[in-house]
Amino acid sequence: MSNYIFELSDKMSRVARNGFKDSLTEEERNRILDAVAEQRYADFEGNPPALTDRGAPIGFDNNTDPIGREFGEFYSTPRGYHPNSITQFTVTSSMSFMNFSLLTHIKSISPRPILFIMGEHAHSRYFSEDAYELAAEPKELYIVPNAGHVDLYDKTDLIPFDKLEAFFTENLK
Repeated sequence: MSNYIFELSDKMSRVARNGFKDSLTEEERNRILDAVAEQRYADFEGNPPALTDRGAPIGFDNNTDPIGREFGEFYSTPRGYHPNSITQFTVTSSMSFMNFSLLTHIKSISPRPILFIMGEHAHSRYFSEDAYELAAEPKELYIVPNAGHVDLYDKTDLIPFDKLEAFFTENLK
């Protein structure tokens, strides 16, 4: 489980720091950091925390970008919705993600055994592939055929339980 949390956290920090598919320029990153610093000061002065754009749109249709639609189909439907979750971060939480790359510390986890599991069609696939390349042995990359990113949250017919059981049985002796 800790490897999953590591992988998830690094995905978040990489997107915050570099943009999706590393598309953020240094100028854009600095503008974001300036805006976050201003919001931090507003928070300090007692203003209500500002929230990021909702990553899972409540109203989505065939015109919604594919990643937003995938998250919307999970978080904004009975499949993954919970009334106590706003599925948003505070604006200021992104500063920690931007300034701290967890992949910097992959050597602290590796060379312990690591199993990377990702969907064949996951928009986030490049994160896992890059982390896999940086990890030391023993490591394994398992690609779930016909699965996207969110599919592995709850589609039990796609989740490779046999692979997980074998990994934990072997490595948690």
